[in-house]
Amino acid sequence: MDLLRFATAGSVDDGKSTLIGRLLLDSKAIFEDQLEAVETTSKSRGYDYTDLALLTDGLRSEREQGITIDVAYRYFATPTRKFIIADTPGHVQYTRNMVTGASTADLGLVLVDARQGLTEQSRRHAVILSLLRVPHLVLAVNKMDLVDYDQAVYDRIHEEFTAFATKLNIPDLEIIPISALKGDNVVTRSEHMPWYDGSSLMHHLEHVHVASDRDLVDARFPVQYVVRPKSDEFHDYRGYAGQVAGGVLKPGDDVLVLPSGMTSKIAGIDLFDKEITEAYPPMSVTVRLEDDVDVSRGDMICRPQNAPKPSQDIDAMICWMTNEPLKPRQKLAIKHTTRTGRALIKDIQYRLDVNSLHRDQDTKELALNEIGRVQLRTTVPLLCDPYSKNRTTGSFILIDEATGVTVGAGMINNAS
Repeated sequence: MDLLRFATAGSVDDGKSTLIGRLLLDSKAIFEDQLEAVETTSKSRGYDYTDLALLTDGLRSEREQGITIDVAYRYFATPTRKFIIADTPGHVQYTRNMVTGASTADLGLVLVDARQGLTEQSRRHAVILSLLRVPHLVLAVNKMDLVDYDQAVYDRIHEEFTAFATKLNIPDLEIIPISALKGDNVVTRSEHMPWYDGSSLMHHLEHVHVASDRDLVDARFPVQYVVRPKSDEFHDYRGYAGQVAGGVLKPGDDVLVLPSGMTSKIAGIDLFDKEITEAYPPMSVTVRLEDDVDVSRGDMICRPQNAPKPSQDIDAMICWMTNEPLKPRQKLAIKHTTRTGRALIKDIQYRLDVNSLHRDQDTKELALNEIGRVQLRTTVPLLCDPYSKNRTTGSFILIDEATGVTVGAGMINNAS
């Protein structure tokens, strides 16, 4: 079975946590004692329904306020596919959490309240998902039960969001009317909306095609660890462990090791305790080479005729994630795939208003949760690709060297 990672997004009280609770409940992915605890808590609060949001809102402050603050990950599977859900916050001050949850997602699920229609936060999250190059987007028009399942309400939101989406980079868009609380169109088709002839949300999640979203052309294998067993049985074994970031690797392939420039052939590829005939994203494997070349953590194995250009001058979009603003001439640690170094912020070109898409070129700094275009200079060459081409080799994080805290997430536009 393949894996689908998806992230929920949208305004506060649009029902993101309730929807995930409904997906977990209707797919039988929660235990009876968990459900009993949620039912008991719901009754103690005077609710006449089971508050499914309690299944995902795990922090005490989240449960008390009825909001999502941190990213909550949930795992479940159906006979068709495995799922990892990132339940992300709706509040504007938690934009950084939303970026974190969506950065690895194959699909973004934006909820809107049918009574409220599109809000500024709904648009904001759609823009961020577009910037993060999440290839599939579902707009779930939730709480249809509170507008009497009115088709006119759905049609109005459908038309408004479709027009807005034309300004964004959204390759695949699906708009589904649902009721997370009642279960309409979540796992099974709703009898209350005969005018909707599309699939249920679960059916779409199970069948959306994600395999072709990954770069299977440009071979990229960042080395994370050199495997040298100490036992006598494997004293000749030397392998390079990591996660395939792009392309397809096979035994016999000619490869180039960067930044050294040494060449060799793949002798074999190991997965756990067996040898395999090919590796592709996002598999974690150990690659063995025919020659004893110098390869260490942070190096990259790629094709001799299709290699990234080592670059120290980086043009990137940055989401700033800490209270102290980002300013020109600031020095930070940078982590790109398995490679680390230091970076100097040369210039902030503009701040992007993610509500209006306006570029503020007069800005002198980036504050918490703001996104802008930045020029960096790194101390070590990065073996990178544009983010639009490869989300793994095109992204990086910035780290405060004094505290070790991640303060920024970057998406590379180009490098030289």
